[in-house]
Amino acid sequence: MAGIEKQITHRILLADDDDAVRAMMKQVLQQKGFEVVAVGNVPDALRLITAESFDVLITDLHMPNAGDGFTVISAMRHFQPQALTMLLSGYPDVQTAMAAILLEADEIVVKPFGIANFTDLVQERMFNRKPAPRAEKERVAAILQRCSAAIVGDWLKRVKEASEFTHISLADEDRTGHIPRLIEDLVVRLGKAVEGVTEGDAISSPAAVAHGELRHRQGYTPAMLVHESRIFQVTIFGTLKDNLQSLDFSLLLPDVMTIADEVDAQLTQSMESFMAIAMPRAA
Repeated sequence: MAGIEKQITHRILLADDDDAVRAMMKQVLQQKGFEVVAVGNVPDALRLITAESFDVLITDLHMPNAGDGFTVISAMRHFQPQALTMLLSGYPDVQTAMAAILLEADEIVVKPFGIANFTDLVQERMFNRKPAPRAEKERVAAILQRCSAAIVGDWLKRVKEASEFTHISLADEDRTGHIPRLIEDLVVRLGKAVEGVTEGDAISSPAAVAHGELRHRQGYTPAMLVHESRIFQVTIFGTLKDNLQSLDFSLLLPDVMTIADEVDAQLTQSMESFMAIAMPRAA
């Protein structure tokens, strides 16, 4: 009819693993006129973000692991940068707040909160929201390539602080060994952009073979070789965490799986060359 405007329904994606809280928030938000799609875990939230359109994301930080809410917000920022993003947290610490700011969360709401006041806040922020510029995103391979020197430096610092390695005195360049070339191999593997991870995907790494031989000459044990590989993987994931604001989340999961597979494959090749020297076959 003339003079009657069609009411616009705004869609909210609500992600919270607490069934009671999720049901209560969904009901109240629907009563305010929002269309609400509620999920209880991160995979379901990520699936919906890539498949459907939303005006608002409301996500708990801990589902059930700390940082899960950051993953959901980052994915929404990548796929739907105009959506309002609200992070719910029961831990109002500075580190959480800073991480949310880096990920461009529009609002941090500390639990517990009054549901009536919260719904009013959602409405206020929704209708006064300014379009957010879309930041340039990078693939994991590009970040690792750009941060290669920093990864080596951070890895070296971690190794020098580990008591398992202190009894072997080495210059820094000898300690790092073939780590820079292992990063290069990892970037090459990531560049293939494979969807799944199988044993056949791992590349042959002359650097990993040479690394195992070098470590044997330097007096390492097999356990030390395994430990430094673990530190290598931890350092890589730490680098990705430090670059969350520029990380392209569209292929993050397969890239992370590829990193884990390739680092394990490099360790296997290093260990084989190490043991070939330590236990030569009988002629």
